Amino acid sequence: MIGGKPGWLPVRPLLVALVLAMLGDLPGAQAHESRPGYLEIKETAPGRYDVLWRTPLYSGKRLPLALKFPDQARHVTPPKVQELPDSLIERRWIDVGAAGLAGQRIEFVGLQATIIDVLVRVTNRDGSHLTTLVRPSQPWFDLAAQPSKSGVAGTYFLLGIEHILLGVDHLLFVLALLILVKSGRRLVGTVTAFTVAHSITLAAATLGFVRVPGPPVEAVIALSIAFLACEIVHKRQGRTGLTERWPWVVTFTFGLLHGFGFASALHKIGVPETAIPLALLFFNVSVEIGQLAFIASVMVALAGAAFIGRRLSQLGIDPKPVYAASESVAAYAIGSIAAFWLIDRTLGFII
Repeated sequence: MIGGKPGWLPVRPLLVALVLAMLGDLPGAQAHESRPGYLEIKETAPGRYDVLWRTPLYSGKRLPLALKFPDQARHVTPPKVQELPDSLIERRWIDVGAAGLAGQRIEFVGLQATIIDVLVRVTNRDGSHLTTLVRPSQPWFDLAAQPSKSGVAGTYFLLGIEHILLGVDHLLFVLALLILVKSGRRLVGTVTAFTVAHSITLAAATLGFVRVPGPPVEAVIALSIAFLACEIVHKRQGRTGLTERWPWVVTFTFGLLHGFGFASALHKIGVPETAIPLALLFFNVSVEIGQLAFIASVMVALAGAAFIGRRLSQLGIDPKPVYAASESVAAYAIGSIAAFWLIDRTLGFII
């Protein structure tokens, strides 16, 4: 009971619910740990292939996955395994005969028991290539005789959608912006500045014009979220912050950093050398679509809650006290998550 009337959480508590829902999906506080497996096959001679197979490690453990090549394949050299902090890399050379792998099937034994995808890139001696995404629901792929570039577009479009919707830190940043910037026109300008900025650095880093170490960037991204959470608290206390005065400048600046984060994720996935612009274009476009879809879903939910709030106000129920408190709860929840990420990621590259 608040003021003798039933308390009701109208608009902003939905933001708290969203934050809590995201907390349930945090994979060990690493917002980008949605890495797929990666298989690269390069034809070096008629029927001979250089194979690189990378599987991500989860909690330091290898996933129970195995490659299955056609029966006629034989190893030219024994597989060599290298363990990295976040994955295992296995390299081997195989010979499948003069007919090559065209029209053959490659299977991923055990993939159906996981939740990860596998990005596959095949390069033939004639320069043709295949890029595709293999999912647990269909743990195999067939090598077409004449692969098409349309596979690159579709694959990186799906990867971009997955990355932004599973990239909890980027979504928390956008969520904090939605709390801070309430004017429709200012919100459009703010989101546009963020989009333009991270598109610039994503392209620059992917094309090799700029190189920035990934771990420090991830730490600063967490810092940017914590900064916005502090701005929300200051606003509740009646103090005008930098984001309130110059939202476009702040989001453009932080957007540049988030673009390096996207580029780091794309680098981990891998980009086909013969189709870098195409892969970059569709990855970036799908990231924007995923971001806009998230904003739209939040705005629809808030509009519905606001409508219910107006109806309850007509019935004499005042939601304002809880409304104000819930916004502060959202700010502290976002700030706490960001602070944890900041400490964890900073220790990750210092120690």
